[in-house]
Amino acid sequence: MKKVRAIVLGAGSRGNAYAQYSLARPEELQIVGVAEPDRARRELFASRYGLEETACFESWEDILDRPKMADAAFVCTMDDMHTGPAVKALELGYHVLLEKPMSNRAEECLAIERAAAGSGKALTVCHVLRYTSFYRTLKRLIDEGEVGQVQTVDQIENVGYWHQAHSFVRGNWRNSVQSSPMILQKSCHDLDIISWLIGRPCLYVSSFGSLSHFTKEHRPAGAPDNCMEGCPHSGDCPYYAPKVYLTGKTGWPVDVVTTELTPEGIERALREGPYGRCVYACDNDVVDHQVVNMEYEGGATASFTMTAFTADFTRQIKIMGTRGQIMADMTKKEIRLHRFGEEERIIEPKESEADGFGHGGGDFGIVENFLHLVNGRGDNLTSAKASIQSHLMCFAAEKSRLEHRTVSLAEMAECAGMEK
Repeated sequence: MKKVRAIVLGAGSRGNAYAQYSLARPEELQIVGVAEPDRARRELFASRYGLEETACFESWEDILDRPKMADAAFVCTMDDMHTGPAVKALELGYHVLLEKPMSNRAEECLAIERAAAGSGKALTVCHVLRYTSFYRTLKRLIDEGEVGQVQTVDQIENVGYWHQAHSFVRGNWRNSVQSSPMILQKSCHDLDIISWLIGRPCLYVSSFGSLSHFTKEHRPAGAPDNCMEGCPHSGDCPYYAPKVYLTGKTGWPVDVVTTELTPEGIERALREGPYGRCVYACDNDVVDHQVVNMEYEGGATASFTMTAFTADFTRQIKIMGTRGQIMADMTKKEIRLHRFGEEERIIEPKESEADGFGHGGGDFGIVENFLHLVNGRGDNLTSAKASIQSHLMCFAAEKSRLEHRTVSLAEMAECAGMEK
């Protein structure tokens, strides 16, 4: 396979998640440029991937205003900044790996899809779960008829109390106006994977959920705005910032807090930045729990639960068909197949090099697949066209939640400007 040269737009957590493939397989991928407004993160990224200062830029506009310098662009900017760089990169002749969600606006998702279709270049949306050995195994079992015709799918995303606090109360995705609604930012993965497993179009969506706990009403008496200001509840509060970040570990999520990964640097970042804030004194508005119900063509149904209030951090799924059922846990890599009238079987997903990377190996798997596409090989499992449905489902779920009514996908498609 010919080595692919790529630029990365956004050197945060997700940009690094995909770029690190180049460290594992340098013969397949080389990072040759970066755009990142945060100077410290830009310099750290440059050091990690061996970039000269001339290959580093402050904004995506700066790097895309110059002549094409690579085969591919990894677009990992914030949610509301995906459309501009994705469309511009396609126009310049880059293949594009686009972090999910495609956009936080339905009409912009459609604009990206149209730009990709007219470009002649590959655009892959980072629905990384499709590229894990766990979900690929589930898909294979369904396609081989092991459970008969799928009638019902029930998926739970256990966000985890500390992860909710980190990313969706204190962090970058806490506010739906500044980023995206929770169902789109966090859980478009899940609506996509459910639809992929069922293999039929979704017709109707209903949803309920709210922000119930991480609010000022639940702020303990005497709690300061910042945990580092001598909080009297430090002993019994599970969200007390030093418990999460001053543990001696410097990987994720600590490396999101600061690039200065010393005890002193982390403590200073907690005092001065957003991650030291009391979780009951933030400007968050995204939900901390939500359920979504879906009806598919042919009558199959699905339910999805996203909740912050779990100790574990995993996805669990139950697939119920006319000939059997599957119960599975992603983190445990545990798949139990029970065909009706037969003994239960344990199915083990195939282990691979990808397993050491994020999202159960999905971060590695999607880059591997994308590089094959750039080289003219393989199938694009998560093209913009394939991803439109799950994005519309997320927009429909949020509309349903806010308006307390069932929403059809036809209505959402019409709102986005899609032709019938």
